[in-house]
Amino acid sequence: MGTKHQIFPTKELLDQNRSEIREICRRYAVHSLRLFGSIALGKGHRDSDIDILVRFKRPVGFFHLVRLERELSKLLGVTVDLVTEKSLSPYIRTQVMASSRVLYESA
Repeated sequence: MGTKHQIFPTKELLDQNRSEIREICRRYAVHSLRLFGSIALGKGHRDSDIDILVRFKRPVGFFHLVRLERELSKLLGVTVDLVTEKSLSPYIRTQVMASSRVLYESA
């Protein structure tokens, strides 16, 4: 029986890996990454995933999104849940946008 992950997901974990995240974003044509959810609110726990809102510079396919999600999860050692604005429920979109924190933004 394995454990879900050994690393406690925090904003500091993201900050410590900022340069690697920036390089991954460049390779995947990411316009911006925004942290939201329990980690952004400082309410994460050992089993939390990292919720990230992604916006690409150009339209991309589903598998591109999945590869990016897997690469970020591998880098951070925790489950990353990537979502696009379009996939966000309209009921929470405003709240997510208001409470999210910029992790990466292209120039």
